[in-house]
Amino acid sequence: MAQSPFTMIDIAGRAVKVTNPEKVFFTKRGETKLDLVRYYLAVGDRLMAAIAGRPQLMQRFPDGASGKSFFQKRVPKGAPDWLETTVVSTPNGTTSNALVAADLAHVVWAVNLGCLGFHGWPSLASAPQFTDELRIDLDPTPGTTFDDVRRAAFDVRELLTELGISGYPKSTGSKGIHIYVRLEPRWDGYQVRAGAVALARELERRHPDRLTAAWWKEERGQRIFVDFNQNAPHKTVFGAWSVRARVGAQVSTPLSWDDLVDVAIDELTMPTVISMVERGHDPWAEMAQTPQSLAPLLAWHARDRADGLPDAPWPPVYPKMPHEPPRVSPSRAK
Repeated sequence: MAQSPFTMIDIAGRAVKVTNPEKVFFTKRGETKLDLVRYYLAVGDRLMAAIAGRPQLMQRFPDGASGKSFFQKRVPKGAPDWLETTVVSTPNGTTSNALVAADLAHVVWAVNLGCLGFHGWPSLASAPQFTDELRIDLDPTPGTTFDDVRRAAFDVRELLTELGISGYPKSTGSKGIHIYVRLEPRWDGYQVRAGAVALARELERRHPDRLTAAWWKEERGQRIFVDFNQNAPHKTVFGAWSVRARVGAQVSTPLSWDDLVDVAIDELTMPTVISMVERGHDPWAEMAQTPQSLAPLLAWHARDRADGLPDAPWPPVYPKMPHEPPRVSPSRAK
């Protein structure tokens, strides 16, 4: 049997095998698996600043962005001895060995298996008891546009600034915007989600016609949903600098607030992002240097609880939580 073509990538002191390097992964311009590897090497310093040391959920696309995918929660058998892993758990307590983004050799190894992008935990493998990222997900609903999402992002910035908190935006690689807040390592995932719920509710109070914290889709209307449950414990989010499974190879790109004013998100692709990095684009450079306090948002959460508000609904994969309202949509509860 003929051996599949391959190339060896020397990176981070390792020689990593990339099989079928000329296999087309993104059909719009014909970028290959090797092009994807080269992209991650080109943005490597910035990528590792965002994901280094964090467990990663592997979503594999063996046939590229146009093919089927599957999530691989456990590092497969036959992985190299040098591969760093850590034990993570699901909401129901199931544990598995997850890939840790220890260096770029780990990234290239995952790309070879068909991982186009990386879904990272909001905690470090070395300190899983602390959630050190608040991830504010602005999710468009039917009838809204990216301009609506963009406006919502600036609403979030205004609110965070009021609290003395710095947020860092990125495109999602699709239609939304994520705003990241790097936190002091003091709070667990339940506390970070509580802060996210408080933030979403305050945004809805101030902008009820445009923003919503409603978990049930039937209650959202044509408003941008502030998805607080992206901060639920054990939840991963599609990471910064990661390439989406789209034929155009769109990238979830960190942006400055000035960039966000007029950015065309569909133009943030592998080649354009490489060009941005070559020009020195690094809008998240200061994020890790200035970890933020969650205390102001937890104070709002305590205020809401004192005012009689219950917890917000949790996703169905989580067990019933204290102070959670009935886990049934309003229309079915009638």
